[in-house]
Amino acid sequence: MSDSKSDSKSNPKSDSKSEAGSGEPRYRNPTPTVDVLIELEGRPGELVFIERAHEPVGLALPGGFVDEGEWIADAAVREAKEETGLDVELIELFHVYSDPSRDKRQHTVSTVFIGRARGLPVGGDDAAGAIVCRPDALPRPLVFDHPRIVEDYLAYRARGVRPPPRR
Repeated sequence: MSDSKSDSKSNPKSDSKSEAGSGEPRYRNPTPTVDVLIELEGRPGELVFIERAHEPVGLALPGGFVDEGEWIADAAVREAKEETGLDVELIELFHVYSDPSRDKRQHTVSTVFIGRARGLPVGGDDAAGAIVCRPDALPRPLVFDHPRIVEDYLAYRARGVRPPPRR
């Protein structure tokens, strides 16, 4: 009897090649990411957005990849700080977005938080800039699945309704 965890023929999600000669299969799993819906003190109805410096170029929610060995909540705070300069307090786990087509570069799964901060954002790291505005007043479209995330957030704030599980 074969162990399906170590038999790449029985697991279509694994490569037939092993990890650096270890004999263990290499799995093709989605990459964990985070995004943060940042509300600023004294700016009701507005959110922080960043201007991406790298492809895909455009406006986005602050966020990025979770580092190996890092807690997801810590990654959200770190990415927000790197991209906006803001010290963000995470107040709520909002939702998880896992549509395989959400990022054209690779399959990612984003854990999205709602956070609060004080001050004004300044673009940093891989953010060319940062803005604060109402979601309906964005000067350019959002990239990735961020329009859906913001739409879900606005519905949640207006009616208390969370998005459906499959997002």
